[in-house]
Amino acid sequence: MAAQLTAFQRLQGVLARHAGVRRTWLLVRWLLMLAVTFIGLLGVTFFIGRKIPIDPLLAMLGERASAQAYAAARVALGLDKPLIVQFMIYVRDVLHGNLGMSLLTSNPVIDDIKRVFPATLELATLSTFIGIVIGVPLGVAAAVRHNRWIDHVARFIGLAGSSLPVFWLALMGLLLFYAKLHWVSGPGRIDPLYDGLVDTRTGSLLIDSILAGEWDVLKNAISHIVLPAAILAFYSIAYLSRMTRSFMLEQLSQEYIVTARAMGLSERRVIWRHAFGNIAVPLLTVIALAYSYLLEGSVLTEIVFAWPGIGSYLTGALLNADMNAVLGSTLVIGATFITLNLLTDALYRVFDPRAR
Repeated sequence: MAAQLTAFQRLQGVLARHAGVRRTWLLVRWLLMLAVTFIGLLGVTFFIGRKIPIDPLLAMLGERASAQAYAAARVALGLDKPLIVQFMIYVRDVLHGNLGMSLLTSNPVIDDIKRVFPATLELATLSTFIGIVIGVPLGVAAAVRHNRWIDHVARFIGLAGSSLPVFWLALMGLLLFYAKLHWVSGPGRIDPLYDGLVDTRTGSLLIDSILAGEWDVLKNAISHIVLPAAILAFYSIAYLSRMTRSFMLEQLSQEYIVTARAMGLSERRVIWRHAFGNIAVPLLTVIALAYSYLLEGSVLTEIVFAWPGIGSYLTGALLNADMNAVLGSTLVIGATFITLNLLTDALYRVFDPRAR
């Protein structure tokens, strides 16, 4: 008996070591995947910057620059070196947080991005939250009451969200709710009267105004953000409700749902505990994709509402041939997208034992 117990303990030790090695290997593989993906993103942004039909030297020096000044700037920026050497210099600079200087603002690009990205993050986060709160229950209700009025409403919202241009909806929203009804404040993030009254702590004007106890600033900030957030949330609601409805319809047709109902379980438990529980994991991916889209696709909304986010910054950089700002913004948006996808994969492993 003692020998059998000793052998069992040894087996447990071997299995524990094997599990530890496996977890370490998964972590190493995840880090390697992150590194390779990020290097690929660096390569894409680098070669786009080299192949785009805009000369950064002319944008920096002006079209009347002499040939000597042009050649000196080319050497100073390392553009005379082989392409692979330029790429290695670019990777080194990015890893050190150096994205170059902005021609438009004369500031380091990384400082400009730190200033404008929180505004986009705040807008996208609020829009995604609204999309989840409304879109997911709407999709569930549409699937449960298939071919009834709530289902038709959800399908109409999904169709409208896929068809209506965001800039048109934003302009119509400004015309109706700001110009006609005066329910919300106009473009911008806050009125000039309240600008600078709240110290920047988190980057979110809503949170910072609460922390500072500046309720007038909070009220004004809400009146500015509510309309652009609602416009973006409409597209998030359309996407999330459509995908949730599709997932739920598939689950509600499965045999285990019929069995659960036959066993006398309440309809609420069947729907939310069993059917919705089985779509929660793939729904995480859908939500992450919707959030990523709002972070990178809110450019038109930011332009219409004069929202001082990374979309407006990127547009201004493009119009002024500020390639350092363009490539830096593209890199940050791409890195954010990669990070969200990797976090989604990690959440898969947390919530779904089969993915482990």
